[in-house]
Amino acid sequence: MALINQDFIDSITQDMPAHLSMDDFIQYSSRPLRASIRVNTLKISSANFIELMQPKGWTLESIPWCSDGFWISLDSEVQLGNTIEHLQGLFYIQEASSMLPPTALFSQLNETANVTILDMASAPGSKTTQLAALMNNSGLLIANEYSSSRVKVLHANVQRMGVTNTALTHFDARVFGEYLYDTFDAILLDAPCSGEGTIRKDPSALKNWSLKSSQAIVATQKALIESAFLALKTGGTLVYSTCALSRFENQEVCQHLQAIYPDAVEFESLSDLFIDADKACTEEGFLHVWPQIYDSEGFFVAKIRKTAAIDRQVPEPRKQKNFPFNQVSTKTDLELRAYFQDTFAIELPSQSLIMEREQEFWLFPQKINSLIGRMRFQRIGMKIADALKHGLKAQHQAILAFGAGASMIELSQAQATEYLMGRDIPLEAGHKPRGEVIVSYHNSPLGLAKHLGKRLKNSLPRELVRDKIVNSDASNAQ
Repeated sequence: MALINQDFIDSITQDMPAHLSMDDFIQYSSRPLRASIRVNTLKISSANFIELMQPKGWTLESIPWCSDGFWISLDSEVQLGNTIEHLQGLFYIQEASSMLPPTALFSQLNETANVTILDMASAPGSKTTQLAALMNNSGLLIANEYSSSRVKVLHANVQRMGVTNTALTHFDARVFGEYLYDTFDAILLDAPCSGEGTIRKDPSALKNWSLKSSQAIVATQKALIESAFLALKTGGTLVYSTCALSRFENQEVCQHLQAIYPDAVEFESLSDLFIDADKACTEEGFLHVWPQIYDSEGFFVAKIRKTAAIDRQVPEPRKQKNFPFNQVSTKTDLELRAYFQDTFAIELPSQSLIMEREQEFWLFPQKINSLIGRMRFQRIGMKIADALKHGLKAQHQAILAFGAGASMIELSQAQATEYLMGRDIPLEAGHKPRGEVIVSYHNSPLGLAKHLGKRLKNSLPRELVRDKIVNSDASNAQ
C-alpha cells in the first residue's frame, strides 16, 4: 500500500490538471506497477523476440511510445533478471515511462546515423542502452554518471547489451557546458529529482516527503539544464526529463532556461509523439505523465530546440595530456581483424578505431578522436582482445557485441544454464578438439569456450558466473 503523506497531497493538488482527480491518483499509486521490458534491437528484432518467447508463455503488449517496448505478463512467476535471455542481453527490464525520453529525443532528429549524443545522468543504463539501440551503435554516445558505484553498474549493462559506441565519464554534469561547449547534436538530461513518480515501484517514496527537501534539488536541476544547453550545438535538441510530478521540478526548470536565453530556447510540442500523447500534454507541449493516464509511473518530458548560438561563458579549458592509448599500426589492425575473422568468422566494424594500451586492444568509436584531450574518460568503446605470448585472446564482451552471425555452437537450455553457472559442458565422444569457440543460445552468443573434444571448457569471466538461472518458460517456472 502506497504511503502518501498529506503535505504531498496538499502540494501536488495545485499542479494536477483539472481533468484528472486526486482520488484516481491515490488509487493508481496503490496498484502494483505493470512489468515492462524493452527488446534490445542491437541483438534481436522485436518480431523475432516475440516469436521466441510466446511459446514460453510470455504475453507481450506493445507500449504506445516505444516500438520495442512491451508490458509483459506471464502465466506464473518468472524472475526476469535471472533468465538466460536477460543475461545474454536480448532485453532490458525497463519501466514503460522511462522509455519516453529517448523516444522524444529521436523523434524528428534530422540525422541518426552519425550523431554525437550526451546522456548526462546515465546509470543504471536503461536510457543509455535505448539510445545506443536507436543509434544502431553508430556515431558517438557519451554516457555520464556522477556516482562512482553506479558507473560500474552502467558499464556492466552497456557491455551486456552489446553497446560499442559509448564513452563513459564520471563527473558532476555541470562541467559539460564548460568542457564540451557546443559539441552535441542531441542531449538527454534525465535529471536527479525527488522521485515522486516512482511511488508504484517504491511505496515508501512519499512517506517522508517535504516541500523543503523537494525544492532543494531545483537549484541543481537548473544548473544542469544550463550546462546541457551550453554543450548543445546550435540547432540541436535537448530533452529534459524527471520522475517527479511537481511543476517546480519540471515546467519551471524549463521556463527558467527560456528566461535566461529567450532568443535561443524553443519548446517543441510532444502532443503527436504517439497515439493519445495529448492526454498528458501541457500548454507548453511538455508531457506531464500522471500514473492514472497510462497506468504507469509518473514522468515528465520536455523537448527543447536551441535556435541560436550562445556565447561561451568561460575560457576554453586547457587540453589534457598523457592519453594512455595509441592507435595500432596498419599491420596490427589487419592481424586483429584477421584473428577475429579466421577464428570466429567475426568481421569487426570497419569504421571503428583499434587502439592499444599495455598489450590490450580496444575498439573506439571513430568520432571520439575530436574529444580526446578535452575531457577525461572512464571507459571508451570496448576492450576486444589481449595480446598473449603466442597470439591473441578475444574478450567476452567483444563476442557478445559482434558474435551474431558468427560461427557458433548452439546449446540447449539446460546446457546454457550450466554455462552461465560457470560449469563445463560435456560432449559426446568422437569430436575433434577445435580450440576457441563461441557458444550460443537462441542463435545469440553467450560467450567463449575451449573445445577439448570431450567437453567445452567454460571461459565465462568469473564475475559473470551466476549462482541461479531461472527457466524463462513460464509454464515450467517454479
